[in-house]
Parts: sequence; structure tokens; C-alpha cells
Amino acid sequence: MSNQPVTIRFSKLEELEQVSSELMQLGRDTPVWLFEGHMGAGKTTLIKAICRYLGVQSHVQSPTFSLVNEYAAGQDSIYHFDFYRIKDETEALDMGIEEYFDSGSFCFVEWPGMIGSLWPEHYLHIDLRADESGTRILQVKRI
Repeated sequence: MSNQPVTIRFSKLEELEQVSSELMQLGRDTPVWLFEGHMGAGKTTLIKAICRYLGVQSHVQSPTFSLVNEYAAGQDSIYHFDFYRIKDETEALDMGIEEYFDSGSFCFVEWPGMIGSLWPEHYLHIDLRADESGTRILQVKRI
């Protein structure tokens, strides 16, 4: 994938498996994925679909209060973060965010703007928006 943004559109939940496949083609070799979008844009729903695509069997939910959930996908771990409620980056540092990012495991981060100075050097940035008809529009860029 070049550093040029890629746009993916979908309007039905049934399309999420295909969207997950496309995202994996774009970012399989980039373990840290940052998901941005307004409240209710579908970040958690998209992450659930990606986790299912990767083989996660357990229930996937937003870790709004716990900050991080760990899921097993075969022998691999996937980490799902939600930083909506943190007060400052110190909370993320205290929980070991840098170690998670350096682990090589997939790290899916909701509300990454709350920890902007802690982003790793390389990541997949996914901006999720909805248009007036409800179609979801993903702008995907590898940094």
C-alpha cells in the first residue's frame, strides 16, 4: 500500500466481512490501527468485524471503562483500546501502551487523538464517517 489514502464505502452490515478483508490487505503488516470518527460512526462495529475476520471467537465489545480488552485469535493476541474517557496521556503510559504498541500484536485503538503524542512511528489510520444517506466512508492511510 502506498501512502496515498484509500477510500472504502459500505452501507450494510453484511458488507463488513468484505470491508475487513480489504482492510487486512491494506494493513496486514501494520499492527497498530488508529480508528477515528465521531461518536456512533461505527468504530466498535468495524473492529468487531475485523476481529471476527481474524478468528476471534469471544465477544468483542468496546473497552470504554477498562481501556483495553484482549482477544485471542488462534495463538495470537489482539488488543482493543478505547481512550474516550482518559484524562491525559499519563493514563495510557501507566497502562503500558508503548509495550502494547511494540508487541507486534494487532492493536486497534478507538479515540487515538487522546494519546496523540504516543502514536508509534508507523500505523494504519482509519477515519470513519457517515454521509447523509448513512453510507459509511473509510479513509485509510498507512503512515
